[in-house]
Amino acid sequence: MKPLSERTSTFTDSVIRRMTRISNRYGAVNLSQGFPDFDPPREITDRLAEVAHEDFNQYAVTWGAPNFRQALAEKQSKFMGRPIDPDTEITVTCGSTEAMMAAMLTVADPGDKVIVFSPFYENYGADTILSLADPIYVPLVPPTYAFDPEQLEDAFRQGAKALILCNPSNPCGKVFTREELELIADLAIRYDAYVITDEVYEHIVFDGRKHIYISSLPGMEERTISCSSLSKTYSVTGWRLGYIIAPPAITDVIKKVHDFLTVGAAAPLQEAVIPGLRFGQSYYDEFAAMYQRKRDLFLAGLDDIGVLHNVPQGAYYVMMDISEFHYDSDLEFCEDLARLVGVGAVPGSSFFHEPVNHLIRFHFAKQDATLNEALNRLQDLRKKMPVK
Repeated sequence: MKPLSERTSTFTDSVIRRMTRISNRYGAVNLSQGFPDFDPPREITDRLAEVAHEDFNQYAVTWGAPNFRQALAEKQSKFMGRPIDPDTEITVTCGSTEAMMAAMLTVADPGDKVIVFSPFYENYGADTILSLADPIYVPLVPPTYAFDPEQLEDAFRQGAKALILCNPSNPCGKVFTREELELIADLAIRYDAYVITDEVYEHIVFDGRKHIYISSLPGMEERTISCSSLSKTYSVTGWRLGYIIAPPAITDVIKKVHDFLTVGAAAPLQEAVIPGLRFGQSYYDEFAAMYQRKRDLFLAGLDDIGVLHNVPQGAYYVMMDISEFHYDSDLEFCEDLARLVGVGAVPGSSFFHEPVNHLIRFHFAKQDATLNEALNRLQDLRKKMPVK
């Protein structure tokens, strides 16, 4: 038989989702794949129960049910600081995963160059490959995950058509400062490039920081494609509700791509989540405070164990240094960690373009009892894990 497509041979399955399967195999506390083990807001689940008996069982409008888009536009207009047209600027997608893929296919032709900060959420690498674009990686250097402005401009000089910006960042928890965003914006404008954002953690920022939408900076609204999701904000990762906000001319193309990727997101779930979109500011303040408390609990536990880690500024991930164990493979370390210690993590090498093999990623989107159980198991880390 003829060979299958070459593009699919250049990346693996998701290492994150693989580590969930490995965690389940060994009964490990799963701090690998980033989903909560607590319930969504009651207002949303109560509405879901009602929707099951209402007339929302057939296709919604391909690019999103009108009432969902209206509620989303009202919410995001408030947070993004400008009026958003629900009819001409919003495309509802099957999670931010499809949103990013649709954005890439809208912007990039085969051979176009796209800048990706490294470390990066693993899907971005696959997105560039599937869209036949050529990634240019710009390192974010641990432990602060800052970038070198000269390296970034050099990437733009190579003719980059777009830059992917995850802010707050998965996997490292970096929140880009206004100064950093202004530098990126200046380069995007100077070199006439698009910015594709992944802002699914927009409401999870710590220590008094504010999430700044790069689209709000001067000259950036017309060249920014803002991708996000309701998964993290309302603890409904299984609902797969994402969206893209972009200028009308770009949205017109995104809608076409989206239509032939998935047709549309689940109609009952679009209706059910509307009460969440109408929450007041207090929900988002309490939501961020909850995650900061979980971060502080988990980091204090890691400090008690005496392991090295970064301090995330946003999102719900932390990178831990495993250098002391001298593993040649961080994937092997994570498999042993699940099997011998009973805690699931993701090897850092799945996020870096550079040969980084000494970091692993935990997430702390769990009940306190779950985090404490993981920390209790990690107390025996040095007893149970072999030093290579």
